[in-house]
Amino acid sequence: MSKSSSSKFDVHQEVTNRIVDALENAGEFQLPWIANTATSFARPVNVASRKPYNGVNIVSLWVAAQASDYPSNVWGTYRQWQEAGCQVRKGEKSSLVVFYKTFDAEQVNDQTGEAEQAERKVLRASWVFNAAQVDGFPLDQVDIPDLPAFDPIALAEAFVKATGAVIEEGGDKACYVPLADMIRMPERRRFTDTATTSAAAGFYSTLCHELTHWSGAKSRLSRDLSGRFGTEAYAMEELVAELGAAFLCGDLGLVPEPRLDHAQYIKHWLTVMKSDKKAVFTAASKASEASNWLMSLAAKRHDIEDAA
Repeated sequence: MSKSSSSKFDVHQEVTNRIVDALENAGEFQLPWIANTATSFARPVNVASRKPYNGVNIVSLWVAAQASDYPSNVWGTYRQWQEAGCQVRKGEKSSLVVFYKTFDAEQVNDQTGEAEQAERKVLRASWVFNAAQVDGFPLDQVDIPDLPAFDPIALAEAFVKATGAVIEEGGDKACYVPLADMIRMPERRRFTDTATTSAAAGFYSTLCHELTHWSGAKSRLSRDLSGRFGTEAYAMEELVAELGAAFLCGDLGLVPEPRLDHAQYIKHWLTVMKSDKKAVFTAASKASEASNWLMSLAAKRHDIEDAA
């Protein structure tokens, strides 16, 4: 019996278990998706569709890539690699992604009592392999989508400007201030190079974290996690911001800066994930929504400037 057909296989639980295990073993101040910069930090893409993965699949594949030191961000199912003219090597282990399968179902209308056709979505598992696990695919072909050449820092500056967020540099704390609807950042000169991140990348990755918070304002994406997570809503909003920043950094070609305050949140995240197997799905979905929305602002600005 295959993994995906087993009636006992719980997709939510399996993905959550893998991420929890990665969090517990990444180190006190690290996160599993940025612990090893030797692997590709670009957003994972599918070899067949040429499209990037979204939501929890980004986290799941980053964790899998970190665990095995895969240098590529290209993934595909066994069949997709065959169709691409490549062959998965014997003995290679697959990694887990999820997708929703839509089917028609009949439900009773509460008001009329009549049966109606409705669409239902069911979560399904799929098993994929990294480009490093196949023969016939050049590993230097990391980014399948046709992306223009750019200076990542220049792109980051343009991206930040395109969001239209009010950002004030000064002081020694980075935060989003909801009442003033503005972001406060330490001055750029306060950021220094580290063993894993440049000063500029540290500045922009921190700013991406705050921009993810900014995106959740009521006038924008209206993100409210209190109904879903209760007293842990603040900690989960921090996870959304961390994931959102990681997704943005992947798109902008930046390496995120490990933050010392990770330690105080990781315990909360682990507690919630262990008690709620869908928590990381929600957090990753919200982070993906935020990062995609923020990047769309930059795309719109680019389109307007090209048309001018």
